Amino acid sequence: MTSLRALPVAPKALPLVGHLIPLLRNPLEFLNSLPPHGDLVRIQLGPVPLVMICDPELTRQALVDDRVFDKGGPIFDRVREVVGNDGLASCPYSAHRRLRRLAQPAFHPARFPGYAKAMSTCIEDATGSWRAGQVLDVPTEMMTITSRITAATLFSGALPPGELGPVLHDVKTFFDGFYQRMFMVPPLDRLPTPGNRAHVRARTRLRDAFDQIIARRRIEGVDHDDLLSALIAAHDPEDDSRGMTDAEISDTVVTFFLAGTETTAALLAWALDLLARHPGIARRLHAEVDEVLGGARATHADLPRLELTHRVITETLRLRPPGWIFTRAVTADTRLGGHLLPAGSTVVYSPYLIHHRPDLYDEPETFDPDRWDPKRPQPPRHALLPFASGARKCIGDTFGMTEAVLALATITARWRLAHLPGQRQVRPALGLALRPRRLQMQVKPRIAVKEGKIVKAA
Repeated sequence: MTSLRALPVAPKALPLVGHLIPLLRNPLEFLNSLPPHGDLVRIQLGPVPLVMICDPELTRQALVDDRVFDKGGPIFDRVREVVGNDGLASCPYSAHRRLRRLAQPAFHPARFPGYAKAMSTCIEDATGSWRAGQVLDVPTEMMTITSRITAATLFSGALPPGELGPVLHDVKTFFDGFYQRMFMVPPLDRLPTPGNRAHVRARTRLRDAFDQIIARRRIEGVDHDDLLSALIAAHDPEDDSRGMTDAEISDTVVTFFLAGTETTAALLAWALDLLARHPGIARRLHAEVDEVLGGARATHADLPRLELTHRVITETLRLRPPGWIFTRAVTADTRLGGHLLPAGSTVVYSPYLIHHRPDLYDEPETFDPDRWDPKRPQPPRHALLPFASGARKCIGDTFGMTEAVLALATITARWRLAHLPGQRQVRPALGLALRPRRLQMQVKPRIAVKEGKIVKAA
């Protein structure tokens, strides 16, 4: 098997640390610089070689062949510290198909009207408390909304508001330090530094809180018509005697909560930032939500008519994908793009890199929701990867899109969020999810609503 040294090497590697400095200092710029060097490019994480996949078709091939390109590598090793090895998103290939069958009923289309109802209530409760002139820390406010939604749809009231705040704090602690921990090699990740201690405490509290809820639900034996009830009641259609173990449920629940809270919050925060920077698109979006909603909150029945809202969310996912970089572990000697990759090597793929290739998208740095208008020529197949692809495509993709569209429509129907004077271009805060750094916006009312009807236009 040919050595990875035969691959083209990304420039700017330094002795001992390799590409660690650009990966920590400006990883998005570094990623966008790689495609001209080849479809597969070797980067160095200190002494460890990684293979960066820069081509959309090769990325698709790796994602589809999840037996050979299994979950693993630096990112998933860190994720497993919190979510465990037995959950749907973190388990190895050998366990995935069974867990996917068990979890799939929780995302059956028949459940979505109920989920959407809970989403709409949480969104209205949160945004209804805003006041004209209020300055919001937008990422934090979106995290508040999405955490309430995730708690309501996952646990159906089993996580009361008084307990949600500490859980949300622990989630934030996990995500804030994730990107830096990804590059820590043993034993640095186990030293008793303040960051490492905070990470361990947050991880322990999260698991304890969720495990207690699962244990109570097991004892109750009551179907609460939520995601957790569906997971507990799941039985394998190929072996009806087997359901999910407590460890599998626990790991999957932690994964759902983390992903459902952070990624959708980042997506919504970026969408509000981009709309404020593109007033023409914002005016069109306001016209759509005024016509469809008439001042009321968005519901599941409104989704088919919120066409521009869907396109705004899709374009935000392209331009600022919350899940921006991932790793996979090569489990057997294989060939990819004409190169031989030995078992034990690690490949990296980046939706952000693929979404910003100028040969795939006209003016890739431009926010253009209309590029997703079906009347226009569409980008190439496999050029959009916000939820991955293949058998391990995110099981909650429709759930997340539903939540984001309902939230954005409800927010923009009642409010306009404006940047503060002097607000510069918002930079990403790098973590497991790509979210905006220090984004504060002022709430300005668009309409006054009474008993679900518009009574005054702003």
